[in-house]
Amino acid sequence: MVCRHRIVLLLALLLAGCSHQAPTTENNSNVARREEMNIKISSASFQNGGAIPSKYTCDGANVSPALQWSGVPQNAKSLVLICDDPDAPGKTWVHWVLYDLPASTTSLPEAVPATDKPPTGGKHGKNDFGKPGFGGPCPPSGTHRYFFKLYAVDSETSLNPGASKDQVLKAIEGHILGQGELMGTYKR
Repeated sequence: MVCRHRIVLLLALLLAGCSHQAPTTENNSNVARREEMNIKISSASFQNGGAIPSKYTCDGANVSPALQWSGVPQNAKSLVLICDDPDAPGKTWVHWVLYDLPASTTSLPEAVPATDKPPTGGKHGKNDFGKPGFGGPCPPSGTHRYFFKLYAVDSETSLNPGASKDQVLKAIEGHILGQGELMGTYKR
């Protein structure tokens, strides 16, 4: 009887050892792809995690802050920039949607014009204020966080100007090569 238990235990150990699989090439590729998602985005207007000056809000000139970045993958064809506020009551509030920006772009100046096709290149989507371009922080009360997310994409979208954040994210799904994020806060 003891011998039978040992055989069963030995078979169980052998089967457990055989069920372990080495990582596939696809898994290694996904890990490498995640490691490429290191775009560094910053602003001369505010520090990451710091307060956004009122100049860039509805309490000031309501213009977009200057942004710059590095680390865009060489095979990127375009960039997408989205700024939103997850602390808004009821839903995440979208402040800026800019897509099909040339991949060679490494910065945006302060006060990007709120036109369908800004002079910086790309196309403006509609923010949750119902307008193209940047709509600055304007929280009803308290401190809110504003995330500026930059995505490097392996293609351009086929979207016309005026697309929503959701439409843009759906269009770039499966095409993101790299990304970066900058967060600022504003309190009223």
